[in-house]
Amino acid sequence: METQAQKITVETTVNAPVGKVWEYFNAPEHIKQWCFAADDWHAPFSENDLKTGGKFTTTMAAKDGSFSFDFGGVYSNVVPESLIEYGMTDGRTVKVTFEDHGDSTTVTEVFDAEQTNPADMQKAGWQAILDNFKKHVEAN
Repeated sequence: METQAQKITVETTVNAPVGKVWEYFNAPEHIKQWCFAADDWHAPFSENDLKTGGKFTTTMAAKDGSFSFDFGGVYSNVVPESLIEYGMTDGRTVKVTFEDHGDSTTVTEVFDAEQTNPADMQKAGWQAILDNFKKHVEAN
């Protein structure tokens, strides 16, 4: 019997309309500006084919060159300005919702925990990336 993966939720409310939030969340030129958890990391590469069945890859790397990895997957469901669901290359799933409040948008990510790192560490990392996203959108 297969065990169900633990679900972790992170969320932020961005002070921007859903159209801008959607664009900045999905456009590679923007992803490279926010998709990392700490200031000593960056995202030097991103490509995104945002459609059901489309693939995406973002490289996250330490600025000192000591470590990098590709974060990617395949979209299973894309509803513009509302919902993104995808499977990561390791088989885990992610659901991202965009809740339109007019002048602000709530972005919620629910993802399957991996088995290597503690859940609270995973949540903190994903939340830090989402916080970077919020800062990037609101500053531009």
